[in-house]
Amino acid sequence: MTTTANAASPGALAGLKVLDLSRFIAGPHCGMVLGDLGAEVVKVERARLGDDVRALAPEVNGESLYFLVFNRNKQSLTLDFRNPEAQALLRRLVAEADVLIENFRPGTMERMGLGWDEVHALNPRLIMARISGFGQTGSRSAEPCFDAIAQATSGLMSITGDPAGAPAMTGTFMVDYTTSLYATIGILSALEQRHKSGEGQLVDVSLVGSGVSLMMTAIPEQLLLGRTMNRVGNRDRYSAPAQTFRDRNGEWVYLIAGNDAHFPRLARIMGRLDLLEDERFSTLQARMANTAAIEEIVAEFVARHEAEEIVALMREAEVTCAKIATVADIVADPYMTEAGHIAHVRHPSVGDLPMQASPIRMSETPTAIRRPPPRLGEHSGEVLDRWLALAPGEIETLKARGVV
Repeated sequence: MTTTANAASPGALAGLKVLDLSRFIAGPHCGMVLGDLGAEVVKVERARLGDDVRALAPEVNGESLYFLVFNRNKQSLTLDFRNPEAQALLRRLVAEADVLIENFRPGTMERMGLGWDEVHALNPRLIMARISGFGQTGSRSAEPCFDAIAQATSGLMSITGDPAGAPAMTGTFMVDYTTSLYATIGILSALEQRHKSGEGQLVDVSLVGSGVSLMMTAIPEQLLLGRTMNRVGNRDRYSAPAQTFRDRNGEWVYLIAGNDAHFPRLARIMGRLDLLEDERFSTLQARMANTAAIEEIVAEFVARHEAEEIVALMREAEVTCAKIATVADIVADPYMTEAGHIAHVRHPSVGDLPMQASPIRMSETPTAIRRPPPRLGEHSGEVLDRWLALAPGEIETLKARGVV
């Protein structure tokens, strides 16, 4: 990932104008992805307060890291959304935009006179991406929803965690990230359709819908087989052995040798070719019926070795295995920087800001970090001048009246 100082490529979406009215994670992450791809993204925030996450810890030099990791490649414009004059300005900006992203509670945009019918009439080429918990319509559309609620409602939480313990959240905001990517896919698809028709369209993406989409075979299993998918901890649901195993120093590896091509390689490494003749383990179906037994055998082997030794042995035999890295391991791993998974951005308040990079690799129009995450209202004057051709005196008057 190119840092701010070296961002030479304009990006595949150069020239695309995006208004990002969203807060928290799913919407801002969607805007950030479009920005990484070269779009001009203006983050419209509440005057004086900004995005809710600007106030969240941890902080560095007064800047929320939570905000910073979801809002690079954007400019910040502040508006008092309750002020009719600010709403009029917003409508003028909408008329100039290609894409509008919002994740307010359904009905909020309508109350501002900026529902889909209104914005489509104002700008027929506009693509409006609406991100919500339960969708824009239906009996639950007005309910508040965050990632954890979506994980609970969609069933994801019921299939996550130790089978003997409580349902668990994933270790990151998986549903928010997935919803962001679905919204991005919808926007890009709508742009392609606009090339053909000249018309924009509405993209409606929900957290709960995204969560349900991640449920693998759970729905057909329930409806066709009458079988409820439950928690299996770190096991693979469809092969064995595939599990976390602890080495002699207490460190963990994840090892997958579940299919009938890989299991013989594992048996050879362990010096247990007899397992291939054991009817409990000779086929995948047999191992799935005797998962605990084969895991016990592998666990005993791993426990006699160090994690690095296990990984080396498995790599040589082309058996999939990795040491379970901590965050401290990740940031110290030269591969992560070499592969471009960690980027460094120059931020005016923080200085050197390391963060996750875009995983998208494009040969001709690479992604890049062209702008650091913005300070609140940093670009208000610049955006109003460039998008609406407001004179400096007009902008200062708007600021003095608290509109901007």
